Amino acid sequence: MKDTKKRAFEQLSLLRRGVAEIVPEDELLAKLEKSIKDKRPLRIKLGLDPTAPDIHLGHSVVLNKLRQFQDLGHEVHLIIGDFTGRIGDPSGKSETRKQLTEEEILANARTYGEQIFKILDRTKTRIHFNSQWLSPMKFADVINLAAKYTVARMMERDDFSKRFKEGIPISIHEFFYPLMQGYDSVVLKADVELGGTDQKFNLLVGRNLQKEYGQEPQVALTMPILEGTDGVQKMSKSLGNYIGVNEDAYEMYGKTMSIPDDLIIRYFELVTRVPLEEVREIEAGIKSGQLNPRDAKMRLAREIICLYHSPSEAERAEERFKLVFQQGDIPDDIAGFAPSEPVIWIPKLLVEAGLVKSTSEGKRMIKQGAVKVDGERVDDETANLICQDGQVIQVGKRKFARVRVK
Repeated sequence: MKDTKKRAFEQLSLLRRGVAEIVPEDELLAKLEKSIKDKRPLRIKLGLDPTAPDIHLGHSVVLNKLRQFQDLGHEVHLIIGDFTGRIGDPSGKSETRKQLTEEEILANARTYGEQIFKILDRTKTRIHFNSQWLSPMKFADVINLAAKYTVARMMERDDFSKRFKEGIPISIHEFFYPLMQGYDSVVLKADVELGGTDQKFNLLVGRNLQKEYGQEPQVALTMPILEGTDGVQKMSKSLGNYIGVNEDAYEMYGKTMSIPDDLIIRYFELVTRVPLEEVREIEAGIKSGQLNPRDAKMRLAREIICLYHSPSEAERAEERFKLVFQQGDIPDDIAGFAPSEPVIWIPKLLVEAGLVKSTSEGKRMIKQGAVKVDGERVDDETANLICQDGQVIQVGKRKFARVRVK
């Protein structure tokens, strides 16, 4: 019995890393003890609405916690919200979400599946689509589910109450989102559900619904929202402050080096697997002045790249970064491309080189002074370039391409 309690407490100590809140913690400890005693893995749930298919380090915060549960022997259940995604989670939204089509949802779900196993153990992960149990529900079933929660409790949500006070419409179907997410926990008989701090209300709805259905309630475990590379706003692709798990190693390295110094330890704790004791040593070294924040960031960049690529790619990315930033050199391993015309409009050239996604973005980069040809800045967004073999085209500090003319 003592050994069981000790092992359970050891697991809890590991799981506390980087967690914002465990509701309630004593119940999680009890569940871990029972799991060890009965030799039954806990069922750990995460709901995903496949509305943004490109996974970045912000998403990895909760996924890393799931992987930690897996490494401790527990079973992860991912709920792909192909049904709830048609409504969209209203959390934090000031207006009704645009409903997605079934085709959009399934396409996004496939993309999630391709990326998520960069972090999770495929053999310990079960994937479900909640349309399996929500689609067959009859209207009487929906009424019965809705009867288990009051409007007053639903209005406790900050976003709903704020919109109501401001006279912004709230559609009835939006109330069903937390109910459906909670019902997922009932169907799954989840022991623990994870989510960001902005998901706390939804997680607690699941806990309450399980009680209503006579089940042992799940523990709600919330994870912090990760700031992006700007150090201010939530990491988001739309804000351009993200580090994608599918990005190449050099891009990952450069973006990591751009984060503010005061986020170094937070990133170590939330998006790497460096032991917490070592993270605290890094923190102490920075505070005492014995460790240069730049060197800590270089270690952070290597750790992140090793997770999503390999140690050898992390080493190459670091060497290239040193060449470009610390020595001011142009790297040797620049990809070549053949322009479509011998004399070409430079924004079009940038698109063909894969350095920007559109000519409008190319013009914007020129206006910002971010475009160079052979080290000379381009200032005229209307200019054409006479293409010569070997010319080096640069956008920003990290993107290069070499002209190849036959």
